[in-house]
Amino acid sequence: MSAPARLAVILGPTASGKSALAVALAEKLGGEVVVCDSTQVYRRFDIGTAKVSSAEQRGIPHWMMDLVEPHEVFTAGDYRRRAEEVLRDIHARGRLPIVTAGTGLYLRALLEGLADAPTRSEELRARLRERSAGRGPEYLHRLLRRLDPSSAARIAARDTQKIIRAIELRVLTKKSVDELHATGRAPLEGFTPIKIGLKPPRPALYARIEQRVDAMVAAGWQEEIRGILSGGTARDSKPFTFIGYRELLAHHPRPPSTSVISEIRKATRHFAKRQQTWFAREANVHWLTSFGDAPLALQRSLELLSRVQAAEAS
Repeated sequence: MSAPARLAVILGPTASGKSALAVALAEKLGGEVVVCDSTQVYRRFDIGTAKVSSAEQRGIPHWMMDLVEPHEVFTAGDYRRRAEEVLRDIHARGRLPIVTAGTGLYLRALLEGLADAPTRSEELRARLRERSAGRGPEYLHRLLRRLDPSSAARIAARDTQKIIRAIELRVLTKKSVDELHATGRAPLEGFTPIKIGLKPPRPALYARIEQRVDAMVAAGWQEEIRGILSGGTARDSKPFTFIGYRELLAHHPRPPSTSVISEIRKATRHFAKRQQTWFAREANVHWLTSFGDAPLALQRSLELLSRVQAAEAS
């Protein structure tokens, strides 16, 4: 039996520099990047999901972006199936797969697998949507807090699709999402994950988040939304619930005001905090207290991957 292949995983909150570190590592080690982000799978939603531009990719192949249309449903299980094929193809070509993980559930699905879950109940979903329409957008999140507090803590109050799925699982299985994920998993085989976590100081991270939001607006975020709508994408498509898109859409076609930009900054900071809470529970992470584009982050990551390779060879 052949030894497991190395799999580099760079995880951390938004704006922590995961992509920059992944590209730098790929250039040094002959790697390719596998994006692990639930927002970047949707086509045409580019600026607000912080997709790595062609210039930023610097010739390094990036996988698992632009997979589906905005109206299509895409799950963590879908991500696992498609990403596993990509990983095995990269390895078969003698390259190092480097995962950049911003979505904790997708990373869990990839590395640990997901338990068998019941199929969708359209009847239950319709009832939940009807109640939400009558009692306000926060109703479903309040219901989830009563049924499954740990899931409610991870899911944003306006992410209706995820909230409905979590309630659905609780009602149909009588178990929380965490309880379901703890059983019946099929871990990823044939790879040894080496997890590198980015944990820059929170004030510095928040400052960079604000800079990124400003840069996105300046890059034409509102114009991107105008183009998406004119192309026929419905306003109730899931990607329009993502941070920034929902705030800008609510004021479209007016240019974003200072208050709207502040609202996006605040929502992004809260999202980053939720990501940090999730990843803090991740096992066997080598944490770096810097941004991914810092020279020291590249140096320490190379040293870590070299040590793992030497240990496997001995």
